[in-house]
Formats: sequence, C-alpha cells, structure tokens
Amino acid sequence: MSDKASEKIKTVVSNDAYGQLTADERLLASLGYKQEFRREFSTWSTICYTTSVMGVVASFTATLNFPLDAAGHVGIVWAWFVGSIMVWTVAASLAELSSAMPTSGGLYYFSARLAPSKWAPLASWWTGWMNVTGQVSLVSSIAYTAAQFIYAAALVANSSLSLSLGELYAIFLAILVFIGGLCMTATKLLAKLNILYLILNVGTALAVIIALAATGPHVSASEAFTLFENGGGWPNNGMAWLLGLTAVMWTHTGYDSAVHIAEETLNASRVVPKAIVAAVFTTSVTGFALSIVTSFGIADVVATGQSSLGVPMAQVLLDHLGSRGMLALFAFIIVVQINTAAAQLVDASRVVFAFSRDGALPLSRYWSRINSRTKTPVLATIFVVVFAALFGLLTLQPAAGLALFSCAVIALYISYCIPIAFRLFSSSFQRGVWHLGPFSRPIAGVACAWVVFITIILLFPQQVNPGIADMNWAILILGVIALGSSAWWLIDAHRWFTGPIRTVDELDS
Repeated sequence: MSDKASEKIKTVVSNDAYGQLTADERLLASLGYKQEFRREFSTWSTICYTTSVMGVVASFTATLNFPLDAAGHVGIVWAWFVGSIMVWTVAASLAELSSAMPTSGGLYYFSARLAPSKWAPLASWWTGWMNVTGQVSLVSSIAYTAAQFIYAAALVANSSLSLSLGELYAIFLAILVFIGGLCMTATKLLAKLNILYLILNVGTALAVIIALAATGPHVSASEAFTLFENGGGWPNNGMAWLLGLTAVMWTHTGYDSAVHIAEETLNASRVVPKAIVAAVFTTSVTGFALSIVTSFGIADVVATGQSSLGVPMAQVLLDHLGSRGMLALFAFIIVVQINTAAAQLVDASRVVFAFSRDGALPLSRYWSRINSRTKTPVLATIFVVVFAALFGLLTLQPAAGLALFSCAVIALYISYCIPIAFRLFSSSFQRGVWHLGPFSRPIAGVACAWVVFITIILLFPQQVNPGIADMNWAILILGVIALGSSAWWLIDAHRWFTGPIRTVDELDS
C-alpha cells in the first residue's frame, strides 16, 4: 500500500550530524524519529496544557449527575476521593514511561518497546487503536457537554426556550469547527494559549468554590459527608456508589496529552513526567474541594438531579447565586469547557499523526503530514473533528449519548494499562531521569488492577435489567472497534505492521 509508513524513506543521520543535535533531538533520534515539530512548549506551558486538557471545573460540572444520582452526598465526595488516589497510580506509572521514551507515539510506542518481540506489533496495534478511539470520543464528549452548558445558560436567561436534540447537535458541530480552526495554528501560539487556559480553569474553579462556600443554603457536615441517597437504577448501594466513579475517571483522562506533545517540548524527558504528575495533582485537589463545597451546597439531591436545566451543577449555582450571578459564573465555565475541548483536540491530533506516521490508520500518508507553514498536523486535526462529529451522532439518542463518557474512559485507560502491564514484566526497561525507584513495579501492579476493575464497572448499565433503550452502549461501540481492528490485523495488518517504524537510522557515535 502506498500510504504505509513502511514506504517512507529513512533519514540517515551521520555521526557528525548526530553530534550536532540538541539533547532532545538526540534522544528522539535514539527512539527512531527525526525532529519534525518545533519545540516551543516550555515546562510551564506543558503543565498548563496538560492541566487544561483535564479542565477540572468544567469536567466536574459535566459529570456531577453521575455521583449525585448514584449515591447523593456520599457519592459526590468520596467517589472523587477514592478515584483520585487510584488514578494517581496510573498517572505515575505513565510519567515514568514517558521520561524514558518521550515521543508523540506515546502509549503504543511504549507497548512496542516493552512487549516481548513476538507480541510487540500486536500490542502496539491494540494500544494505538484504543488510544485513538478514546481520544476522539473524549473530544466528542467534551464538545457536546459544552453545547449542553450553553443550552442550560440559555434556559436560565429564557425559560421558554426549547431546543431539539438535532439543534443541540448543531451547536456541538459549531464548537467542533471552532476548536478545529484554533488547533490548526502554530505550536508557539498554542503554547501561549494554554497558559491562558490554565488561568481560566483554576481561576473559575476558585470562583465556584468561594461562591458556593459563601452563599446558602448549606447542609450540615454530617449530611455533606455521610448522607447516602441511592437515586440510581441499582438497588445495591455498593454498586450504585461504584457507578458514581464515572465522574472522577472521566475528569482524570487526557493527562497522557503531555506525552503526545513530547516532540514539541523542550527538555521533554524531565518536563513531560512533571507535567503529568502536576496536572493530576492539581485536578485531584481542586476537584475534591469542588466536591466538598458542592455537597454542602445541595439541599435537595432529588430536585437538583432532576433539574430542567439538564446540568445539575447549573442548578446548584442558580440556587446559590440567582440567575444573574449564575450566568456570570457559568459563562466562564462554558469558556473553560470549550478550551478543554480545544486542548484535547490538540492531544488527539498528535496521536492520530503519530499512529499514522507508523502506517496504522487508513490513508496514513495524509494524516501524518505536517503543514509546512504552521508545523502542525492540520489533516490529522481534520480527521479528529470529522470522527468526533460522527461519534456525536450518538447524542441524538439520549441513552446512547451517555456511552460517550464510558467509551472515552474505558478506551483510554485500556491504552494506559497495556504498556504499564508490559513494564511490570519487562527486563529491558531502562528508566529515564524521572522514575519511581523501588516502588515502580508495586505502583504499576496497583494501576493495572485498578484499570481492570474500573473497566468492568463502567461497562455496567445505569439500570438493572436494561432494555435496548437504556443499555450501556459503550460495550457495543468498543466491541465493534475492537473486533474491527482485530479483524484487520488478522486479515492484513499482521503482514506489514511491525510497530513503530524508524525514520532515523541512528549510527553509533
């Protein structure tokens, strides 16, 4: 096939030329790739970018309904607390791998390097397809919740307004087109924009925390921390609480974004792992503070969950601040969510670029092109926008639309887990400058166990004995993608996909 990366002409780097490269370029060459991006992400802008992808205040707003319906106050506070701790084990393990192998391919590259040689191509293939699926569905779900936020704000301004699902989808498409154009710009501009994104993200979160803490009504501490109200579709309280973990897991996705801009980052082997750890820590702490003040601020769990606004957090802010105050603050939350979608689109486009560079997607020769003017993967960005729009068609059926959240979490965490699992048993792994020392394997073991557990939980439906309308469509969507990619592997791809393909022949110096 003419578009396969295996047909690329390798760049032979002589000893003299190799010696003239920067430390980042030398490390990238040792991993098999030539420098194609401009390295314009500093330590600060990389941390800002990774934190922006997680967009804690807007992500918390988008997913409050999950713990609220599942377990009330206990779900809001303690699902976040437990989930954040467990997520840290996954993030720390990925940070260690990213320090050793800072390349845009990231996860699927890690799997190829760490898996036994016999299984390395298949491990890389599966990791890459799961990561691409998760990345695209995450863009779609973030952009769609931004459309829901806009509708909720419009309802507060005009209670007689009514939009169909098709009209809401049109707003979603407009958001995708807007962020698509934004993400096709030069890396230097993207790096600067992400500093603004972080200020908006953290600043808005602090504003929400202060606003809810300073205004009533408030419940007692006993209710805020210990009142369990099972309003979900599972009579078993334990299972109901577990389903509330969807919120913290969806918010804590995308921190691998630091890896995918590694080839655009200065001093990547140090900066990328720091950005992952800093982003997860900031998101976890800020989100826990939001959980506590929100729990104190919900006087009626049922009424809040069944709000006509469709976004429970919007109702909480309306109850506390009135319509004018709510609209003023919620406008910033909308901006944060759109920024989060834009940051995630950058991440997803880099994954598509890298996977295409190794010939693993149809028409790879197009998606792996770098625009000569902006030095960004413009066609890969268009790829993500188009497929995010297709994923968004699920929202035209409300029950299926909920699968966007589960799909994003499950696919991404499977792609996180595969290389971490291989790292557990690998004898060839060479640590980078940032590592976990003697705790590396134990933490990786806990991370893998957590991913297996949470994947099973998130495949459960929201209701006991569901019908077609209220089943968890994530299992069908992910199943189709998994079977499709596996079939392609068995029929054709196993003949030519050997994992990441070197674009640089590194000579001994």
